[in-house]
Amino acid sequence: MLFDTAVDQMKGNILIIEDEAAIREMLGYTLMKDGYFFREAADVEQARPLIMDNKPDLVLLDWMLPGMSGLDYARSLRNNPETAGIPIIMLTAKGEETDKVRGLDSGADDYITKPFSTRELLARIKALLRRTLRDDQQGIITVDGLTLDPATHRVAVRNRDIRISPTEFRLLHFFLTHPERVYSRTQLLDQVWGQNVYVEDRTVDVHIRRLRKILAPFDHDKFIQTVRSVGYRFSTH
Repeated sequence: MLFDTAVDQMKGNILIIEDEAAIREMLGYTLMKDGYFFREAADVEQARPLIMDNKPDLVLLDWMLPGMSGLDYARSLRNNPETAGIPIIMLTAKGEETDKVRGLDSGADDYITKPFSTRELLARIKALLRRTLRDDQQGIITVDGLTLDPATHRVAVRNRDIRISPTEFRLLHFFLTHPERVYSRTQLLDQVWGQNVYVEDRTVDVHIRRLRKILAPFDHDKFIQTVRSVGYRFSTH
């Protein structure tokens, strides 16, 4: 199903990758009704040309797909410079904490468990797109050879580009613009993910670990410091 609606009149362009036709139809109807343009694919093979033809503003990605899993495809998107900056919401029936951590570790920015309400899904989509847009409106930041450009969503260390997901980008952006101060997990959730967003405290730890791993080859992971029993801070000291 693909509704012929002018993209520039819509809130955003969303790609649904889900193998169950009934769920795709429900998601498509929900998105269209709320003012989004959408495309859909039943598996990764169908999704690839859609992404390259018209890069979406956000991907709704099912975990259990035929062929390549959503988990593996999320990693593939993050490892490709052309698609690394696309926000991803993982859709899955797996609700255990370990599964959520695996989903986030694969590169997903958010995680929603089936069955879910359409109101919750739309709230998460709006929050993720709003955060991405907000970051685009900031100026270039440079700290100790580390450069972050919100307009292009690029991060580099000594002119060497780094692939980074939208959530790690926002987290790094917040740290760079709020150095030295210690923030609790709850404060980071409010500042980076936004208030009234359905995200657990443990999510912060997962993204901190991913951000440190990204910066480690450049010896910049040491700037993200754990303050025991309190939270995290960014410091070059």
